[in-house]
Parts: sequence; structure tokens; C-alpha cells
Amino acid sequence: MSADNVTGRFLRYIAVDTASDESTGTSPSTMRQFDLAEILIDELRSMGIPGEDIRFDKEHCYIYCRIKASEGIDEATPKIGFIAHMDTSPEAPGKCVSPKIIENYDGSDIILGAGKVLSPENFPDLKLYEGQTLITTDGTTLLGADDKAGVAEIMSMAEYFMAHPEEQHGEIWIAFTPDEEIGEGTKHFDIEVFGADFAYTVDGGRIGEISYENFNAASANITVTGRNVHPGDAYGKMVNSLRIAGIIDSLIPSDERPETTRDHEGFYHLFEMNGACGETVMRYLIRDHDGDKFEEKKARLRSICGKVMADNPGSVIDAVITDTYYNMISRIIPENEAIIDRCIGAMKRVGIEPFTEPIRGGTDGATLSFMGLPCPNICSGGHNYHGVYEFVCRESMERITALLIEIARGKQA
Repeated sequence: MSADNVTGRFLRYIAVDTASDESTGTSPSTMRQFDLAEILIDELRSMGIPGEDIRFDKEHCYIYCRIKASEGIDEATPKIGFIAHMDTSPEAPGKCVSPKIIENYDGSDIILGAGKVLSPENFPDLKLYEGQTLITTDGTTLLGADDKAGVAEIMSMAEYFMAHPEEQHGEIWIAFTPDEEIGEGTKHFDIEVFGADFAYTVDGGRIGEISYENFNAASANITVTGRNVHPGDAYGKMVNSLRIAGIIDSLIPSDERPETTRDHEGFYHLFEMNGACGETVMRYLIRDHDGDKFEEKKARLRSICGKVMADNPGSVIDAVITDTYYNMISRIIPENEAIIDRCIGAMKRVGIEPFTEPIRGGTDGATLSFMGLPCPNICSGGHNYHGVYEFVCRESMERITALLIEIARGKQA
């Protein structure tokens, strides 16, 4: 397996700006995602994959591709899928990405540019890659390893099998999706078209990671309506929605916020608040791996809003809480545990040390699992996603490509 192959693909893909945008209300949310989709389709065709095995949803920008099973393979052999998303996060600039390549990394600070320094003091995982080749940003944009590293690894796997027809494997399915970063990656995903029995999203972090549990998630929009009057004549009349909003947030336990939680611990995250004296809107994320605690968190927020409204006559507090996704572990363990075993066995055979990690977020695989396609998430090799400190290791991408090939070969753990 050539490192240049997967690295070259990755560098081509990150040159294309594919940031999604939750404000547009369209699917896909940005037309620029089609630019990468067209490149991928051309490359799949150039590998020799027949046109009838490449299906493109031209309206919503989904790519589905089949690599036929080797001749003579038992029809009962599972059909395995690999999925990655084409969009990048809108949280940092994704246009004009100018990557830096640091060969034989020596463990010291990396000067990115624009006053940004990638330091092992702040990012200790850098120490894992001494002697290897890192690809970083120039300090002004994100890199796009989330998830173009996954896209490059899947494409390199596909090319390998098309170039080595002697390799025995079952039917392989590939999908590339838009808008994962804004929570809409599966919005128009066609389970009927995608013919896999199970799949892996190649969208994780450090090499060796495999995840089959994620947060239960809800969003809360809280509208606090007060009463605005001239402050000089406010006695007994004004009801300040900004102050009341502050009271609501002060009643959230301090040990249940993102900055004070880790591992399986859930949280409330106030990520946006806009308003004036007369009306304030607060937006929260509610997260917990445990289903009962998830329900308790939602009930507690409603209770807090009710109490604050009762304590502040003249105010109206409207809390709308909407579930967004659920923990996929109930769809993986124990019924589909063999999918995890298959991946762990493949990792060991290609020299990767596996470790399981709960996802402190969501994944398209969770939604797909609840749609009937069991789909844990595996590493793509990147770090520090969604910002200018993002980086990926070249050797990790190469080894993850080898991992996908080994999974698809069909050997069991």
C-alpha cells in the first residue's frame, strides 16, 4: 500500500471547499459539495467500476457505489459498507486550505502561521507521532481531515480491490454523504439503494479508535418574554428577559456543563443566547449516554423554566425541547457485536492497537443504526477537528486504508 496514494487523494480533496451551512435550508446545504462529489465519481469510474454500480443522487448529493463480490464467493457472505461525509465544518474557514507537511516530526512545537502554534503542551497526542509525517493547517483554516481523511481512505481501499481482482472479498458498498456537520447527513440517505448488511462510518479520530455508543441528544430553544419599559419609569413594571435568562442558566448544575464533564458524563450546553430586555432566546444542547439520565435532564430543564417563570411574575418562558438522535449501542450490543469483533480482529492483523471510546457527540452511524443499518464508527486518523489546530498523520491514513481492506477481505476475528 503506497502512502503517496492515500495522501495524494487527501491533499486533492482538502483543496475543495465543501463547508456545509445550516442557515440555507436546502439539501445539500451548499452547492460546493457537488464539486467534490463530481471528483469522486470521476475517480470511481477511472478505477474501472462500471457505471451501473455507481449511483448518484443528483438532487441531494449522495454517492452510492458497489464493488461486486469476487467470483465464487458464497452468496451468504455479508455485504459490508463504508461511509464518509464530504462536507466540512462551518465552524472554521474551509476555503483556500494550505496544508503544511512535517516529515519526521521531532516532538517539538509546530509553528502553523497566523500566530498559531501547535504544541504538545496543549495537544499531548502529538507525542504519539514522533518520527512520523504530520499534515497540519497554516493557522488560518481547518484542514478537512474530518472527514476527507475517511473519504481518501475509502477511495484508496476501492482502488486497491479494483487493481487486485485476485483478492477474495464479498460485496462492498461505499457511500459519501453531504451535510453531516450540520446534523443532516442521513436526511436523504437511501437505505434501499445502499445494499450493505452493515457498515462502518470512517469518521473517528486517533488510529485504533472504534466507537459503538454515542450521546442521546436533544436541543432546547427557550424563549423568555419580558416587559420592556423606559428604565427611568421601570419600578414595578419592567420584567427584564435578559436577567431572567441568566437566572435560568445559573440553575443548571455547574458539574453538568461541557467544560466540567468527560467520558460517559452528560451535559447541558448553552451555545447561543440573543435578546434584549423584552425578549431573549436561549439555545441549549442536552446530552447523555444513559437513556434515563437523558430523560431526567430534559425534565429538569422544563422544571427550571417553570420555577423561574413562577418566581418572576409577568414573564413568559416557553421551552421547546426536541430529540435529535439516540445512543446506537442498543442497536449494536449484543445483537450485532460480531461487527465490532470483525473490526477489532482486522485491526490486530494489520498491527493497529484497538481501543473503544464513547463518542461525546453524534454520528451518522447512530441514525443509520436506528434506520436498520448497524453502523459503528471507526478511526480516520485526525485530531482537533473543526478548527485551525487540526492535523492528521500520513502513516495513520495509510494503515487505516490497510484496515479497511482487511475488514472487507472477510476474515473473522
